[in-house]
Amino acid sequence: MELRPYQKSAIEAVKKEWEEGHKKTLLVLPTGTGKTVVFSKIVEECTKDGSKALILAHRGELLDQAADKLAQVCGLGSALEKAESTSLGSLYPITVGSIQTLAQEKRLNKFPKNYFKTIVVDEVHHCLSDSYQRVLKYFDDANILGVTATPDRGDQKSLGKFFDSKAYEYTMHQAVRDGYLCPVKAQMIPLELDINNVGISNGDYAVGEIGSALEPYLNQIALEMIKYCKGRKTVVFLPLIKTSQKFCELLNVHGLKAAEVNGNSSDREKILNDFENGEYDVLCNSMLLTEGWDCPSVDCVIVLRPTKVRSLYQQMVGRGMRLAPNKKELLLLDFLWMTERHDLCRPSAIISKDQEIATRIDKMMMDKESGIDLMSAEEEAEKDIIKEREDALARELAAMRKKKQKLVDPIQYAFSIASEDLQNYEPTFAWEMAPASQKQLDYLEQHGIYADAVTCSGMANLLIDKLKNRQFEGLATPKQIRLLERFGFLHVGMWSFESASKMITRISANNWFLPRGIDAASYQP
Repeated sequence: MELRPYQKSAIEAVKKEWEEGHKKTLLVLPTGTGKTVVFSKIVEECTKDGSKALILAHRGELLDQAADKLAQVCGLGSALEKAESTSLGSLYPITVGSIQTLAQEKRLNKFPKNYFKTIVVDEVHHCLSDSYQRVLKYFDDANILGVTATPDRGDQKSLGKFFDSKAYEYTMHQAVRDGYLCPVKAQMIPLELDINNVGISNGDYAVGEIGSALEPYLNQIALEMIKYCKGRKTVVFLPLIKTSQKFCELLNVHGLKAAEVNGNSSDREKILNDFENGEYDVLCNSMLLTEGWDCPSVDCVIVLRPTKVRSLYQQMVGRGMRLAPNKKELLLLDFLWMTERHDLCRPSAIISKDQEIATRIDKMMMDKESGIDLMSAEEEAEKDIIKEREDALARELAAMRKKKQKLVDPIQYAFSIASEDLQNYEPTFAWEMAPASQKQLDYLEQHGIYADAVTCSGMANLLIDKLKNRQFEGLATPKQIRLLERFGFLHVGMWSFESASKMITRISANNWFLPRGIDAASYQP
């Protein structure tokens, strides 16, 4: 299989983290971009020397998927550690293991502690549970790769307590832009569903109460679906099995060919195959299909299980973002959930981590009856917010200039060089949250950055990387940027060092006035 560029980069990044001593590292690839392919190639390389690797997952479908990909991509067989099957004594160097089985103390103690050199944890946002921690701490000398499609900031901060680093992240936004996932059209359906009285259980809306709150609206939702889902292959996520079954019956009454699957369905595989082959228009499920199920031809997703967990929401929507022949876009239908809480996930949650941008995207969707393209909406919202932030920052910097005339504020520097990761930086891992070292601060100040505004070690590290990379690429320095922006030049961060130097020389030769004929606001080197 020919790997995509980002897949090759991901593999190299993981190897680099392990080589540098970061034994527990994270890999983030969105649903539909081949994370199973990537970690299959990684374990293939790790076992070439005869050492053993373990792929851990919490569901049978994920174990089957990993074993199938190892065979398809690498031509490798694997041993199974689940129920009565054990990998001990197997000739296969790779084990695909059920966490429920391996976490049993009697089962775990049969393995030497150094049995596995490499461990991959699929759907790693589950790994902080007691069962996973028991296994990972038992094989404490192994290199660990945690793989996930959906780490929101809350997830990353939690995972940062166990993992040492994040090796690589490829965002959903990048995947859509690069043509590896399909665009998403978000459509607001103005049907008001009142969930104000639904309680919270285990950090999310209580599924039992959601089911009860949803039932009075099921018939109206079915009628709305007739308008929007005709000719589309639709997946509906519901909170409870009984709600899913009832909704399936209603859809069939209204003329949509619908099927329902749940954890107790004896004919689940047949139903899924029939749906994929076009026997049904709609597939209803009670959260069964959030992980480990692929049907690229799905081009409509309806989330009738409101959630405040961004990773869960992304998993649901991700079921419809894979590419397929003649598929132009995914239609994401969103109903008007009436709630006083501000943490309900809406379509913007799949594409933007910035809450202010997400809020504006949601407003655009509500204002436009025909729906919006999420990528275009994000770009528009981002431009507006950046302009507002730049204006506000300019006012703050005016007051600061007297304090440090010769240095550049790090956030202003981020805007000047158009660095989105620096503008929105938030520390994830423990080392990132620590105060910046004196060595880091001295380096930044020597290179023109106002070090007092650097909030933590991670931010300092990111700034230093930017400075070094820009020096290598021959781009303008912070001091050049600061000086030329004072004369009104724009986007100096995009200038080369040489262009900035020539302009400063011209201004200096003109007694520190702009040379005749130079309009700073429109000038391009």
